[in-house]
Amino acid sequence: MLTSEALPLESEVEAFTQYLRVEKQLSARTLDAYRRDLRKLQQYAETRGLNNFSAINHQELRLLLAQQHRTGSGGKTLARWLSALRSFFRFAIKRGWTDANPAEGLQAPKSPKKLPKTLDVDQAGQFVQLDGDDFISLRDGAMVELMYSSGLRLAELVGSNIHDIDLAGASIRVTGKGNKQRELPVGRFAIAAVKRYLSVRDLHANASEQALFVSKRGSRISHRSVQARLEQISLRQGVGQPVHPHMLRHSFASHMLESSSDLRLVQELLGHANISTTQVYTHLDFQHLAKVYDSAHPRAQRRRDSEDDKQD
Repeated sequence: MLTSEALPLESEVEAFTQYLRVEKQLSARTLDAYRRDLRKLQQYAETRGLNNFSAINHQELRLLLAQQHRTGSGGKTLARWLSALRSFFRFAIKRGWTDANPAEGLQAPKSPKKLPKTLDVDQAGQFVQLDGDDFISLRDGAMVELMYSSGLRLAELVGSNIHDIDLAGASIRVTGKGNKQRELPVGRFAIAAVKRYLSVRDLHANASEQALFVSKRGSRISHRSVQARLEQISLRQGVGQPVHPHMLRHSFASHMLESSSDLRLVQELLGHANISTTQVYTHLDFQHLAKVYDSAHPRAQRRRDSEDDKQD
């Protein structure tokens, strides 16, 4: 088995990842993805005896690309891999380690486009209505309501801290891709679920833990734990298919579009820099987002219900 120390270009890859961490301020997960992609290049270079930049040419990378495709890597995976290589070689050129980028011009094979799987409104409502008043049930109920209510990515949910959610203002501040922050409205069902969870959270969370959602051990819940919990909830709630975090996000977007027909609203809520049907990123102020959200999302209706409560 090849060790990290035995691989070619080890110091160069380390310098590149340090640059991405310090200068580009990429997340730890993104840095790990770069390291995995570049490790494939290093391992290939080791087996082929390519010990320096000049030996790694366009043809060698084409052979490695074909090799990965034959062993099952899809178009999207290979496109990401090529992007990592192009960035690495551009960095190498700036450092004077090489004068050419052998990854330029290489293209990944196209993968057939798959429509994202979603739950319909009834299925989504069935999925997020969890029973139980124990810690795990209350935490899981708050997580799924919040993901469906606001279209959160898994990383955004796990990365949220206590101070990020404003219960009185019915909003949450999340940090998305590229370390970009956005403020999102939160529906009344999710607010109620989070309040129920917070009533027991401090009994289980470690004293210094700032994470909004914690595990039974009291530390920030992991990505894998959330995925596993959703798989178990899928079986328990009888929705007829496994539900993963991104399916809730897709369902949120689909239901918002069906109700509002406002593509730019959904683009802003999801934190997309662009989407396939629009190339212009349109900023909408939070008040407009909240107004349209209230009237469109099936589990929102925050203001109208609060007004009804006052009248009661």
